[in-house]
Amino acid sequence: MKCDLHIHSKLSDGSLSIKDIVCYSKKIGLDYIAISDHDTLAGVKSAIYFGKQFKINIVPAVEVSTVDPNCNRPVHMLCYLPQKPEILQTFLNDTLKSRYIQKIKVIEKIMKLYPITMEHIKQYSDQSQSIYESHIMQALCDLGYSNIAIGPLRDELISKQGSCYVPNIYPDIYSALDIISEAGGISVMAHPEQFDSLSLLEELAAQQKIHGVEYNHPRNSDETKKHILKIASKYNLITTGGSDFHGQYAKNPHPLGSFTCSEKTIHDMFKLANEIKFI
Repeated sequence: MKCDLHIHSKLSDGSLSIKDIVCYSKKIGLDYIAISDHDTLAGVKSAIYFGKQFKINIVPAVEVSTVDPNCNRPVHMLCYLPQKPEILQTFLNDTLKSRYIQKIKVIEKIMKLYPITMEHIKQYSDQSQSIYESHIMQALCDLGYSNIAIGPLRDELISKQGSCYVPNIYPDIYSALDIISEAGGISVMAHPEQFDSLSLLEELAAQQKIHGVEYNHPRNSDETKKHILKIASKYNLITTGGSDFHGQYAKNPHPLGSFTCSEKTIHDMFKLANEIKFI
């Protein structure tokens, strides 16, 4: 059994539609997928609908953007199988709004350097629940200023060191975990190596605030994976895996199904979901 539990669609910053993702996932032999768009559960119903059409299992999911208040580093949390998704989405809507406002400020800066228009960017962002870097950069690609959306020009303009960078405000990790718990979801720390979060992972695991950790991910090195397994074993965490698929909107190519997890992960997740009780 093959399961890719970290996938992004056009509803956030991916380049493929929900239908196309489900179709290609079936074509390459995946059995379970989770479309975990950034800060939105908008694609869950559509994914389940097409999952039935193409006979592939869908795990409802979302990737929650947060920050560690102790060091001000980003932390991404994957939430799976939320039993009260409306509670979680209400919380996430603030992030979607703040991201939209932030990106408008970024666009205003870029407009002073390039003849780009909001109408052009909206051709891409209107299919999403907010505005993302990929939408801005794709419009610049269309105008011939780059031939790759997530590449050197993006780093020059929008990265933290970029000339048009504008910071955003994200909820702290502890508040987000409380909401995930309130929604009856399974909380899994995404790609711990990306934001140097192994110490935080152990802290949260020791406090029993998380249920799992993303083990098999393109940004986790072999050394990090060893640390993850030690922590997961010590605190009985579920270990997941996924490609973090974005289609063409990725710095390095990671096709659907290139990073997966096992049947045991799915079994453990659904078992835990059945055990979660609301107070």
